[in-house]
Parts: sequence; C-alpha cells; structure tokens
Amino acid sequence: MKIGLTYDLRDGYIAAGYGEEETAEFDRGETIDELEGALRRLGYETERIGHVRQLVQRLAAGDRWDLVFNIAEGLRGFGREAQVPAVLEAFEIAYTFSDPLVSALTLHKGMAKRVLRDCGIATTPFCEVARPEDANQVDLPFPLFVKPIAEGTAKGIDGTSKVEDRAGLARACRRVIEEFHQPALVEPYLPGREFTVGVTGTGSEATAVGTMEIELLADAEPHSYTYVNKERCEVLCQFPLAPEAWRKKAEPLAVAAWRALNCRDAGRVDLRADRDGHLQVMEVNPLPGLHPLHSDLPMLCTAVNVAYTELIDRIMTSARHRIPDRRSRRIVAGAGSTKA
Repeated sequence: MKIGLTYDLRDGYIAAGYGEEETAEFDRGETIDELEGALRRLGYETERIGHVRQLVQRLAAGDRWDLVFNIAEGLRGFGREAQVPAVLEAFEIAYTFSDPLVSALTLHKGMAKRVLRDCGIATTPFCEVARPEDANQVDLPFPLFVKPIAEGTAKGIDGTSKVEDRAGLARACRRVIEEFHQPALVEPYLPGREFTVGVTGTGSEATAVGTMEIELLADAEPHSYTYVNKERCEVLCQFPLAPEAWRKKAEPLAVAAWRALNCRDAGRVDLRADRDGHLQVMEVNPLPGLHPLHSDLPMLCTAVNVAYTELIDRIMTSARHRIPDRRSRRIVAGAGSTKA
C-alpha cells in the first residue's frame, strides 16, 4: 500500500523568514523520519509530499496514493488544518485524522466549546473578544485566562495570560488581537490539576489510551502549560501518569468529547479541574504532534507501554477503513474530470 506523507516542515518556513513561535506547530525533520520509519516497519511503501501547495502540485501532475498520512497544520486562517483534508477529499483519497469540518471546528476553540456545551460536555463559560474595546463587556468572574482563539502548541500563552482585573484583561486581549490577528478567548481561570488524555480510534471504537498529568517545575512559567513551558518541557515540566481516581474521571469525559466532535483515529483531550475539583474540557486536539520524544501523545503512549510504531499502527488501522473502493471512484487521474 502506497502512503503519502503531508506535513509542514519547520526548518523550511524558518529559512523562508518565518519566526520561531510562528512556526511552533510545524514538524521537525526528525519527526518525519521517525513517522516514515514506523510506516515502513509496518510494511507500507511511503512517499514524502510536503505542505498543501506541494500536494496540489503533485495531484495536478497525476500522482496518487492509496492513503495520505496527514500531519500538515497549515499557516493561516481558521481553516488551515482543514486545507489538506479538503483537497484530498476532492480527489477521493483517504487520509489520517479528522475531516475538514472537524479540523476547522476544533481549531476554533470558541466554536468547539459551543458544540461541547450543546452536547452536555463539561467546559467553562467563555467570551470571545474580537476588538480590544470589547474586553469591557466581559461578564465573567476573575481571575480570568486569555489566549488566542485558534492556535495550538500554547502559542500566545505566557505568564501574563492569567489576569486578575479589568486592566490586565484589557492588556491581555489587546496583545492577542494585535499579535495573532484573531479574537481572544476569555474564560475563568481553572486553579486545579491539569491532564491530557490520549485517545485512539473513531466513533464507537474510540478509547482512551491513558491520562498524563501536566506538572510545572520550579523554574517554569506560572499558572499554565505555556508556550515556553511546552517548548522546553523536558526541563520545565514533568508528566506523571494520572492517579487512578483522576483517570477514572478524566477518560470518560475525554472520550465523550472526542465522540461529540466526531474526531478520528487519534489525538488528545486537555482537561483541567476547577476550584471544586470538577474537570472541564479545555481543548480537543484531533491533529496531535507525533515527535516520539517531545510530543504529548507519543510521550503518553510510551508511559503506558504503547510503542511508537504501535501508535502509528493504531492510527493506520482506524484510517484504512475510509479507503474508497476503487471500483466506485469516478475521479480521472490528472485532469480531475469525471466519467459519465
């Protein structure tokens, strides 16, 4: 089976003049090497494609794959993680992870929280602040937490993201709006313990792999798993497996959120406890990082004795069910026209 690999390579964007934080979600070359190695150990033939524009060029030239292992994040816009899935769907090529709708929905944290709330999944109340002056209209109890509404890898989150008063809220919202050119998400600060739950599978087959706690060490930025803490997680954080009592609360909630949003194959659900010890879903990540040593999902899998190659096998097993029957395909290679 021929597997294409789509990804955004961080070094390439930095060489083109983009900044470190701007490219924080993109992959290191060693991630692609490890992913390709795992796929080949599983018996797949692999071919590197690259980012969405390179994918379009290859498709226009007539290249095709049985399935695309997609970890491309995209660069701009609320739909950036949906770009590769949408292109592949136009050509009836199966791919790993979630579809365009879910990819865009989960990237926009406000929209995702609306769906979770409507499905009865525990998540905090929130406000979206699209203009700096709109911060005056926020009616939530302090302390509050402010972050970009559509970023990953903790981009835009630092020690000043927790705010105690109106002046701090205004500053934090203005910074997000001006630096990231998107609304700020404002929600009550959750002072309790923080966990991430790994999930594999799709729909009724989705199960929790395990639950890892995020603990900040003495030299870490305070309050949360910030961009700096995440980038330097090996020295600023530790990640023990969650105690059984917390795992029993976290995993059913995470799987319920995963299924409610129709996520596929594998990913993470991030949760944090409020002052009363009740867990709240903070974010759902259906396009997880896959660096075997640095990314949260592989780290969690390693902690529960799920080897990296086994994780990739689980993803592929879930995604292979979506490969269309070749007899039903109507796309003509090259031009993309259809048969009558």
